[in-house]
Amino acid sequence: MAGHSHFKNMMHRKGAQDAKRARQFARLIREITVAAKAGGGDPGSNARLRKAIDDARAANMPGENIDRATKKGTGEIEGVTYEEFTYEGYGPGGVALIIEVLTDNKNRAVSEVRHAFSKNGGNMGAEGAVAWMFTKKGVITIAKSAANEDKLTEIVLDAGAEDLSDEGENWEILTDPKDFEAVTEALKLAKIAPEHAEVTKIASTYTKLEGTQANAMIRLLETLEDLDDTQNVYSNFDFDEAAVASASH
Repeated sequence: MAGHSHFKNMMHRKGAQDAKRARQFARLIREITVAAKAGGGDPGSNARLRKAIDDARAANMPGENIDRATKKGTGEIEGVTYEEFTYEGYGPGGVALIIEVLTDNKNRAVSEVRHAFSKNGGNMGAEGAVAWMFTKKGVITIAKSAANEDKLTEIVLDAGAEDLSDEGENWEILTDPKDFEAVTEALKLAKIAPEHAEVTKIASTYTKLEGTQANAMIRLLETLEDLDDTQNVYSNFDFDEAAVASASH
């Protein structure tokens, strides 16, 4: 499977977010607000809100910020109304891209996404252009130092995981989105802390780019991720670590 390609994409994106803490907080607050609006303010009965709050706590967001964002979502206090939109397109070399946004201004959001594509050698596609290439999955990475394969396999498969694979320094666990929470809870009970855990979109095939095309694709990813309205960016881009290093200098 192409798990390693996904892992590299995920770690690259996470690194970009961690370097911009204020933007990360803004995204988490938007997600909490929208989750509370969609499913109510009780994390006990709203799985999306529960995950958003867990992510916010993992990022060391103050509890009062989390509480305020939840209340804005439920309407207990006045706040901005966000809408969810998904855009699709192609990057250099025909790489497929999906961009999820939460925005209070759809016209601004689509204009900025379109500009990011055109400025970095890509182009937006119609709805459904690349979505068929991606499947929603729970992805959990565990450092090999945290658990041995036999023990980990037993824990996660009993909890409903679909697959466990060897990805170098880490184990990678795949789940159906509906089983993601059960698997993460089973790991927590076993006192095994994931390196990273998220429900994401994984491509069925990956496109390997090198040289100038890889650098251009990395710039496009970073430009899209830097947009204020962007929540998630998914791609089927595969690259060498050297390409990331050269693009960052």
